[in-house]
Amino acid sequence: MFGRDYQFWMGNRHATKMKEFTDDPSCLEDGGFWAVMITFEGKYHFAKFKKVVDAPFEGSEWSVLERPWRSSLQEIDYISYVHAIREEIAAGGVYQVNACRELSHLYNSKKNKLSDLFARMQYANPAPFASYMKIPGFEIASASPERFLSRNGSKVITSPIKGTIRWNEDDFGEKDQAENLMIVDLMRNDLSQIAQDGSVEVSELFRREKHPGLTHLVSDVQATVKEGTTWSEILAATIPPGSVSGAPKSSALSIISKHEPTPRGPYCGALGWIQGDRAELAVGIRTFWNTGDEWLRYGTGAGITWGSEPGKEWEETQLKARTLIAIAGGTL
Repeated sequence: MFGRDYQFWMGNRHATKMKEFTDDPSCLEDGGFWAVMITFEGKYHFAKFKKVVDAPFEGSEWSVLERPWRSSLQEIDYISYVHAIREEIAAGGVYQVNACRELSHLYNSKKNKLSDLFARMQYANPAPFASYMKIPGFEIASASPERFLSRNGSKVITSPIKGTIRWNEDDFGEKDQAENLMIVDLMRNDLSQIAQDGSVEVSELFRREKHPGLTHLVSDVQATVKEGTTWSEILAATIPPGSVSGAPKSSALSIISKHEPTPRGPYCGALGWIQGDRAELAVGIRTFWNTGDEWLRYGTGAGITWGSEPGKEWEETQLKARTLIAIAGGTL
């Protein structure tokens, strides 16, 4: 029924032999192993696999790209977008918005396989929530450093990243800490919708995490899920991830929809697996993807607050893209 090359890999879990594909979240209650991809716009893609083994990811040589990447927003347009967000903040409608753009590059998916790029990424840019997924309509190679939602029984934890500096810089500024705190409050609110009363807590605030070329500011929010809560309810309460949308979330999403020329798709969505009451879902950042056409895509963005300097925010999007683009090839 399904092609043999559909597969999923994350954290040494290698799933093959896909036997079901659906957009119905009620399927997640059956206890089977489901690979999960939810777009930023909230479209569900669930693939159930029959065979799951522990194995490292293997690939062949990736032929590096050579031409420049094109951007959905040029620098002048992105800076204009940042100014527009600051005006919305001044008007009191929103406090923070994650402003993103899409990079794209022509490539031959028959000669240059995304699975080979992922293998190269595993070596050159290891990431705690790295994943590879090939399902109907999508092929994705992610080096995500960010936990969206981990679950073990009734316990859930989310670890939003807000704040990015170069690996050789020492301190996060007040803007980074204020932005992180905004998203922590947002995630506390999201989890409170599905959590037992009084169980939502910030277990760690402002942790520094070093990744290739970058240092991130990270916090942990955890909770105990109310008995009887379904995956449909959990996902409805938390999608899209707060760290890549903004606060308040509904206002931020309206601004994003108005100003970003292309849907984000897998970028800034959720990637990972669910099996019964266990799950590991990452935020779909540091992610390449293809939808079956001739384009390889990659997303990058920055969190905008009233204190943002538009030129520096553009440079942050460049900084976040450079390491992975250097691995894939091509120029920014």
